[in-house]
Amino acid sequence: MSTHHGEFKVPQGKLVVVDLETDGETLTRVVVSGDFFLEPDEALGDMSDALVGQQVDAPLAVLEQAVAEAAGDAVLVGFDARSLAMAVLRALGRSTAWHDHAFTLLDAGPLHPPAQMALDEVLLRQVASGQRGPSLRVWEWASNAVIIGSFQSVSNEVDLEAAARHDATVVRRISGGGAMFVEPGNTITYSLYVPETLVAGLTFLDSYAFLDAWVVRALRGLGVEASYVPVNDIVSPAGKIGGAAQKRVQGAVLHHVTMSYDMDADKMLDILRIGREKLSDKGHTSSGKRVDPIRSQTGLSREDVVAAMLAHFEQSYGLGRDVVDAATLADAATLAEEKYTGEEWLHRVP
Repeated sequence: MSTHHGEFKVPQGKLVVVDLETDGETLTRVVVSGDFFLEPDEALGDMSDALVGQQVDAPLAVLEQAVAEAAGDAVLVGFDARSLAMAVLRALGRSTAWHDHAFTLLDAGPLHPPAQMALDEVLLRQVASGQRGPSLRVWEWASNAVIIGSFQSVSNEVDLEAAARHDATVVRRISGGGAMFVEPGNTITYSLYVPETLVAGLTFLDSYAFLDAWVVRALRGLGVEASYVPVNDIVSPAGKIGGAAQKRVQGAVLHHVTMSYDMDADKMLDILRIGREKLSDKGHTSSGKRVDPIRSQTGLSREDVVAAMLAHFEQSYGLGRDVVDAATLADAATLAEEKYTGEEWLHRVP
């Protein structure tokens, strides 16, 4: 027999705690506790009993259904069947919380577009293999870039002549989502490389908001009226701030976000073919204007905004510091040359 303890804090709700025992294959004893409210009292025992005999590798949906059926018409306040099932996953080590991990801020220095794409892929695979722990990276750009999503058409999205005219290298990333135009200093881009256990039990849609909740809080602390709008946008009354994208590989998640600090909208509209249509529902205007919801609402330099974001992350979850090692940079350089500078990858969707 082995004993396990798990906790799950319901967003805007209560704490659910599970102490359980297993024989290696099934749950043999389950005790549920917490600061939630429940009527009638007997439902607590019914829900605990419903979990006994469940397989240790049972899907979240199976555990949730067992709890919900046992609860019946009971009134659950501050928690629900899903949150109790999540606490079971936490106890079994199949789901983790932010504080279960030691995050490291990685400094790679300024990189050109193909190297940025390649480093994201290398770091993701290192976290997936256990070679590297959960990490956060704030990108610094060495040159202009147009980055298209993994499934976008180059010809539909980008005016290649305009990109060349503005000295912007066109690259394709491994995650989905839309195209973006970047000049050094005009955006804030970051990547999170985390174990998939951190988002276990969340839908793909919910995982986006979950992994960006910290930056929304940080922006609000700077006076930006930031909020999250599904599927993947961070917005403010002044317009769209940024968008997120994800890629999952072998139990690890890459979640990266690009936010507008002070973007030249005219250049963006010149390069991105569908820019005007995309901007039409984002509250942006174009001619002679800049997309600057962060700069205009904070009055801070990009460096100060990034520093405040990192300080909030560190206060929330802890954050060590490290530089990207030479071997990793060499692997990224090789991958950039073999994949991200090649026509085959860039034009895989013509």
